[in-house]
Amino acid sequence: MPRMQGKVAFITGAARSQGRSHALTLAREGADVILFDVAAQIDGVPYELASPEDLQQTASAVEELGRQALVVQGDVRRFEDLARAVDEGLDRFGQIDTAVANAGIWVIDRFWELTPERWQTVIDINLTGVFNTARAVVGHMMERRQGSVVLIASVNGLEASARCAHYGATKAGVINLAKTLAVELGPYSVRCNAIAPGLIDTVMNSWQGALDFMAGREGGTQEDRLAAAPHWGSLPESLVPPSSVSNAVLYLASDEAAHVTGITLTVDAGHYALPGFNTEPGEAPAVSP
Repeated sequence: MPRMQGKVAFITGAARSQGRSHALTLAREGADVILFDVAAQIDGVPYELASPEDLQQTASAVEELGRQALVVQGDVRRFEDLARAVDEGLDRFGQIDTAVANAGIWVIDRFWELTPERWQTVIDINLTGVFNTARAVVGHMMERRQGSVVLIASVNGLEASARCAHYGATKAGVINLAKTLAVELGPYSVRCNAIAPGLIDTVMNSWQGALDFMAGREGGTQEDRLAAAPHWGSLPESLVPPSSVSNAVLYLASDEAAHVTGITLTVDAGHYALPGFNTEPGEAPAVSP
């Protein structure tokens, strides 16, 4: 029997990349899916975000697998949007068995150049958005005395990375949040775990700023990204496909992980096992007055 047969999954950031992969993986295993995404551009994000068309394409792909898809457009920064999505999902399906807090952004700034506005945008989406997602759905799970909450963090939540103070801080917060929820929700038989992906092959790390970051210079290319990937893992294929993260989501969402809670599962091609890699070698750059 498929591992998610008869179950319903709620996924944020579902329009493309990891979110779409999670949705299709769970649907292949029998889940109906609630697809939530802002599907619009956000001020302060330097790359193109998903569109309503992307979100609908994910829904169509789920339906092609013979499962039902409910599309809800909203912003994880607004709790009321997530509460509305949960209500619509319960009206449509009657239950939500797993929630995957996947929505997030990755931007790059040196700490002393990081504006309060940019800091707040990253915090609001990557950390408060995860809180909002979990908060909106756990009441239903507690009433049913069952459920699995999966929070998508990052290896940047486990270690420092230059120019990622805002991103790393949010992901460290997500990891701690998962542990805390595991403790508080445990008596209700609701599990909560985090996944810490490494370098995943998505749009989020293929925009020009990300290419420059991985190349160590301006004018970075996709070839530079591929060349840099082996430095971020111990396996030959260190640029990890989204499907590998989705397989971890499937495990944590399924009954196979019935006694797994409070963990952070790294999916990083062995990155976290490495002795380290300095992304900022050499002399310090000049500081603007």
